[in-house]
Amino acid sequence: MTSKTAELEALLYVAGDNGIERTNLLHLLSFTDNELDSEIDKLKKKYKSEDSGLQVIHINDLYKMTTNPQTGQIIQKYFSKDLSKNLSQSALEILSIIAYHQPITRVEIDDIRGVNSSGAIQTLIWRGLVETKGKKDAPGHPNLYVTTEYFLQYFNFESLADLPLIEDFEDDNFETEDEEN
Repeated sequence: MTSKTAELEALLYVAGDNGIERTNLLHLLSFTDNELDSEIDKLKKKYKSEDSGLQVIHINDLYKMTTNPQTGQIIQKYFSKDLSKNLSQSALEILSIIAYHQPITRVEIDDIRGVNSSGAIQTLIWRGLVETKGKKDAPGHPNLYVTTEYFLQYFNFESLADLPLIEDFEDDNFETEDEEN
């Protein structure tokens, strides 16, 4: 069973930037005014004592969980990379090639796609979806690319075994072509 503090923390988290009004917290948690104040204080102390990147703020009648102002530089760095943008079609193609053929070199990726992939690979590395993992024992010792744990998290997979079977895609394409003819 979760504690009331954990429930309050979860509500503040899911409320996000919008925050949540005091009256809603009182109703959802079945708290009295004093109980809510006590639980808010517990959360504030928790974040201060853990050297946390988070904090709870109170603005008028609204409570929010926000990042600690001391983490401003790293947050600014995150947004300057603009990781929130969607991946391009070519980046998604390359990511799927790496996922299904890893470890793989850039030249091998280029052979599959028929075009240079170095720029998109760098974007995938920059976003933390792909990393280099060793060198191939071949002339020039090219980097080997693999997906990261963040890749699994990003696409909600527990392991690479959760990737759809590539044969499923091929079968779909053949059925579509047959239906059109």
